Amino acid sequence: MAGSTLVCRFDVWYDPSMAERLAQEPGIELRTLRRHGADDEAWSALSEAGVYQISSAKDELPRQFFADARLLARCPRLLCVSANGAGYDTVDVEACTEAGVLVVNQAGANAQAVAEAAIALMLNLSRRIVEADRRLHIERGFSREDLMGQEISGKTLGLIGIGHIGRAVARLAAAFGMEVLVHDPLLDGAEIAARGGLSVALDELLARSDVVSVHCPRDASTLGLFDAETFARMKQGAVFINTARGGIHDEVALYEALRSGHLRGAGLDVWEQEPPPLDHPLLGLPHVVAGFHTAGVTQEARWRMAFGAAEQIVAVLRGERPARLVNPQAWQAWRARFAGHPA
Repeated sequence: MAGSTLVCRFDVWYDPSMAERLAQEPGIELRTLRRHGADDEAWSALSEAGVYQISSAKDELPRQFFADARLLARCPRLLCVSANGAGYDTVDVEACTEAGVLVVNQAGANAQAVAEAAIALMLNLSRRIVEADRRLHIERGFSREDLMGQEISGKTLGLIGIGHIGRAVARLAAAFGMEVLVHDPLLDGAEIAARGGLSVALDELLARSDVVSVHCPRDASTLGLFDAETFARMKQGAVFINTARGGIHDEVALYEALRSGHLRGAGLDVWEQEPPPLDHPLLGLPHVVAGFHTAGVTQEARWRMAFGAAEQIVAVLRGERPARLVNPQAWQAWRARFAGHPA
């Protein structure tokens, strides 16, 4: 594309590799906008932008700046919306497709980070590490056996989804000697086996798994997937892990399953509201290990996400098909727009 193209992002934290990579391209200007207190300035820039680099975290960005039909109507030059992470809760993909705007994400860039965090939560809950730490800071008079845990070796792990992250979890779990069951309706049994798991129906996974770990997208098919009835079908004494997205599990139902003793513990990195309020009932339970959507937040993952986003932006502005295209159905319409796009 001839001329200069404006790439806009808001002032959330980004690894410097994005700016460094885009600075190598003479036809790209990167501009960082303020999320709060400068709306007119932000809208003025977005209306001229060719690319919108958007946060994937729904509670990190004011909703008026979500990439929906209303924003797209105000941004006629927009060619691409690039989500910072694997998820794209802040993007209306259908609206982008209708407008001929490409949506890309950074799927796989934080897979190792999230997988390690999921395993860490399993170990924490099985060995009661955080619980022991909390008690040791405030009380005495308990025995070591009061904090007796379990080994994860030889246990059964059930994965809900085996994409980039689920596959990495399966690999790490195998190293601990865990049996890995998988429910993923998007893949057949042979592909699931190639990724390190045994394909089973959801009911069988829930009934057999000592640990259930969620690694699926949040969409219409998974929203509220883990409700009171689903938790009731889980194995007595099992552990629930969610490092995917808030809303896939019902927080009230999970609290009841834990309070009743049906489930032994939960590791939660994602919430309906992030961060959750200090008085959230789940935070009051000793057998809940909580995170602030930080499973994918490592130095290495953030570098891969930022640099990978920059690479895809450069590819798009060269007229090339990006590596992680979320809406391939928009490609033909986008090519027509790109050919006639003003510099």
